[in-house]
Amino acid sequence: MASVFFSYSHKDEELRDRLEVALATLRRQGLIETWHDRMLRAGDEFDPGIREELERADIILLLVSPDFIASSYCYDVEMTRALERHHAGEARVIPVILRACDWHPTPFGKLMAAPRDGKPIRSWPDLDEAFLDVAKKIRDALPKAATAPARATPIVSSHPIPLASPGPRSSNLRISKTFTDADRDRFLDEAFGFIAKFFEGSLSELKVRNPEIDTALKRIDANRFTAVIYRNGKAVSRCKIMLSGMLGRGISYSSNDQAGDNSCNDSLAVESDAQGMFLKPIMGMSHFGGGREKQHLTFEGAAEYYWDALMRDLQRE
Repeated sequence: MASVFFSYSHKDEELRDRLEVALATLRRQGLIETWHDRMLRAGDEFDPGIREELERADIILLLVSPDFIASSYCYDVEMTRALERHHAGEARVIPVILRACDWHPTPFGKLMAAPRDGKPIRSWPDLDEAFLDVAKKIRDALPKAATAPARATPIVSSHPIPLASPGPRSSNLRISKTFTDADRDRFLDEAFGFIAKFFEGSLSELKVRNPEIDTALKRIDANRFTAVIYRNGKAVSRCKIMLSGMLGRGISYSSNDQAGDNSCNDSLAVESDAQGMFLKPIMGMSHFGGGREKQHLTFEGAAEYYWDALMRDLQRE
């Protein structure tokens, strides 16, 4: 059985929890055991306890984000020692890119990262697909780690510190998170802001790449914007996206750009599970997004869901 160590910033705890859930099959098969600092018990010494687990790990996951890189402990202590063990052939280090950041120039920047192509997990349309890709890459890394011979792993120090006593414990220590109305409202506001910027950038790029295409984006107010795509001067697709409460508080899509029109073709609502919040279509119009109504949509996934709807008429021509 391979030991998997999570090196991460506590600001990314929600994503670490989701990754641990994604690795459940590997745990149930008896292929891995996982460890992170939340498994330290009351009375354990923090630094020696972490260093001990880091030294015995077969696979070390660097959960990379701006906060991970900014953390002195994650970067200078855990990452530095992890790479020493990686280069010595004692362990395998896998960078898992959680959020967009400037990670390529770092000491681990030359390692093959997960998910695929080092695309940040938060940039995938669906969180489950992103974590499945990571789990597959960890599975691929197991044969060598799982069959590695037992080895002594002393901690080198001029002044050794007594280590926390090891003992059996479960990695299943998660409890369900709860989210307030304020949490949900902030999440929804951030999602709407992202979708507006996504549409602005996508419309601009669509126009640049296609000489016969013109586009327009109009921000009606802080909670509404419209988008129009023209081909050779003729409007072929229009939409209005807004924060609304028509089907419960959410982000609605209408296939017209009339500011005063209250029609709604679909709406995204904030939902949550034990690990965090995500967006999900209420009306589930599968022709909008190719089945994304069944997914846990990230901001990127939600923006793509509505962008697909706007592009549908243009692509049918």
